[in-house]
Amino acid sequence: MDDHCRGIHAVLTRGKSGEIYNIGGGTELSNVTLTETILEKMGKDGSSIVRVEDRLGHDLRYSVDISKISRELGYAPLVSWEDGLASTIEWYKKNGSWWRPLKK
Repeated sequence: MDDHCRGIHAVLTRGKSGEIYNIGGGTELSNVTLTETILEKMGKDGSSIVRVEDRLGHDLRYSVDISKISRELGYAPLVSWEDGLASTIEWYKKNGSWWRPLKK
């Protein structure tokens, strides 16, 4: 079971009704860092990046605070960010017939 599913299971089985629990990997990084890392792992350079004007309220980074779910429900990610990203990229490489039609 992957980290997110384990987090959902923890909330369903041990969480308090009405409470909010953030499930995440505990890694903070900027959108630019994420983009550059994905391109590097795909063997691509930054030439495919098209910079656009920021929209009002645009997220510059993503960081989910998992301290509450960790403290109250004992949740901790088991898959490193690097390993999770690598397996996600591998899935997309192997399953193009599933996702490519969705882009149309």
